Amino acid sequence: MTALLLPALAIIIGFVLLIWSADKFVLGASNTARSFSISPLIVGVVIVGLGTSAPEMLVSAIAAAEGNTGLSIGNAIGSNITNIGLMLGLTALFYPLQIHSKLLKREMPILLAILLLSYYLLWDQHLSFFDGLLLLVLMFAMLGVTIWEAQHHSKDSLPQEILDELPEEITKSQALLWLTVGILVLIVSSRILVWGAVEVAVYFNVSDLIIGLTIVAIGTSLPELAATIAAARKQEFDLAVGNIIGSNIFNILGVMALPGLIHPDSFDPVVLTRDYPAMIGLTIALILFSIAWKKQHMSHLGRVKGLIFLLVYMLYMYCLYNGIK
Repeated sequence: MTALLLPALAIIIGFVLLIWSADKFVLGASNTARSFSISPLIVGVVIVGLGTSAPEMLVSAIAAAEGNTGLSIGNAIGSNITNIGLMLGLTALFYPLQIHSKLLKREMPILLAILLLSYYLLWDQHLSFFDGLLLLVLMFAMLGVTIWEAQHHSKDSLPQEILDELPEEITKSQALLWLTVGILVLIVSSRILVWGAVEVAVYFNVSDLIIGLTIVAIGTSLPELAATIAAARKQEFDLAVGNIIGSNIFNILGVMALPGLIHPDSFDPVVLTRDYPAMIGLTIALILFSIAWKKQHMSHLGRVKGLIFLLVYMLYMYCLYNGIK
């Protein structure tokens, strides 16, 4: 077990630094953008959104650069499953959520369409450079559409909640300092985490895909959990759910694109028969749970639905455990 001590320590330290540096990156990047008179709404949608997905993106990029494509793909898919099943499930269990935003309800089917498109692209069991490029182009297109809709739906509750969550204002020099420190620590902590995760996979003789779907996915999703619970506590329910939807879109279009661009490779076909269906199924459940079936009632994600998400997530973890044995 002593051989496992250093990799386990590397994972723990990597996660702590990753979460801390993502927060500082958002602080520095958002204030740097403000200093150039960029619209606060654009800052909120783009920089804060990218900031919560920065851990997944950096880990995916470094893992792909080192030839661990399975870990990259597992991180993207596992983070989406974790976001809905574990993170949103826990949040709804403690803070029942009410969804008012029309923009949010519109983005849910878009997320499902993106998942189905990416499933089609990966059907040949190979993540190619073209696949990665197409996903990345779609990510920027999606960002543009999101910004435009937020700016043209002033009566919607979500844009104002995004503005309310912008980090505190600091000086330009402080912003540049935290931006630089945030990026550097993100890179270093991602490298430490990937090394630890790969060593653990080797020790237990499991694939890097499994490590990406479990340990790495949970760790890199912690910023989403913190942001979602914080928004729910303030009764900013649309933002709480929006954090999950936005992160899942980023994970497929941004995080999944990186291994294709950096290290195109084949992957375990079980991704298409076990992991992708689980991710799509949870997304469909989220859409169905978010529909107000009675016209006089608003959309509601209560404790029962949160418990269902958690039970589905536990069942998925059980399936992974049985697959390892």
